[in-house]
Amino acid sequence: MEVTTLRPGYELWRPNRQKAEAKTTKAIVALLLFVTAGLLFVITVGGWPRIDSPGVGIITLLWAGLYVLFGVLVSRWSRGILPVASASAIILAIFAGIAAPAWFARSKTGLSPPPLPDDLLGLLTLLVVPVQLLLITVAMVGFNQEWHVEEERPVGGVPLPGEGEGEDLY
Repeated sequence: MEVTTLRPGYELWRPNRQKAEAKTTKAIVALLLFVTAGLLFVITVGGWPRIDSPGVGIITLLWAGLYVLFGVLVSRWSRGILPVASASAIILAIFAGIAAPAWFARSKTGLSPPPLPDDLLGLLTLLVVPVQLLLITVAMVGFNQEWHVEEERPVGGVPLPGEGEGEDLY
């Protein structure tokens, strides 16, 4: 029988999505993805005049948009995006860890300041690192919760006539 074909009177049920820990994990992962996208947007727009090239700023904004897409997919129970989000978080944590000291180094008299203070941009960039580490951890917990498991059950969860518990299956 095809995977997408259900027997008449049956519905597809995903039991692991009903668990409280799976719902909480999904919410935390989506929240962390949206928070990261917000941080990237604020850092990029707030420091736009000091970014080395406009291409870097555009790539960062695209990365933020990608995280918003990931957040939407996670909120729709897409388990497959979790390892992709974790891999992206590793790369972003490395970039943020390298970029943060540069913002603090620019906080000197005589240098023209960006729209947001350099120290604030450095702090926000440093904040990206622990958010990414938390995202990696929670996303991998979510990946192990098996959101993809599907079972076929009678519509409404009630056994159909002739399929009771006491029946012989042989």
